[in-house]
Amino acid sequence: MGEYWLEDCELCDSPGGEVVWESDLCRVIMVSDRDYPGFCRIILNQHQREMTDLSQKERMELMTVIFAVETAIRTLYQPDKINLASLGNMTPHVHWHVIPRWRDDRHFPHPVWATPQRLESPCRRQVDGRRLGDQIITALRTK
Repeated sequence: MGEYWLEDCELCDSPGGEVVWESDLCRVIMVSDRDYPGFCRIILNQHQREMTDLSQKERMELMTVIFAVETAIRTLYQPDKINLASLGNMTPHVHWHVIPRWRDDRHFPHPVWATPQRLESPCRRQVDGRRLGDQIITALRTK
C-alpha cells in the first residue's frame, strides 16, 4: 500500500475505507453508503492540498484514474448521472468523489451533501469491491 503521511490528516493516517484499487499515485476507496452504491473516493497517496501542487504528469495520471472509476461505475450500476467532486474543505488533501446518481435517489437533483428531497432511495444492487476493482482495471486498459 502507498505511503500515508501527515500528522493530523485523516487521509494520510488511514486508507480511508475499503481499498478496491491502488497505484503508487493514488487509491480508490469504495464508500459504504446504501443510498449510493458505487460511490467511490480517489485519494492521492501523498499529502498535497491542491491539484496544482501535483506535476503535470501526476495530474493527468490522476484524472485517468478518475475517468476509469467513472467508466467502471457506469458499467456496473447504470446510474442516470455521475457527479465528480473535489472539495477538500474539511480535509485539505487531494481527493475526488465519484458519485453515481439516480433521478429517484434521496437528494436528486441536489448534491448528496444537501438536504434530502426524499426519505429513502430505492434499494439498488450492491457490487463487491473486487468486481469494482476488476472493472477499474478494464477501464484503465482501454484508455
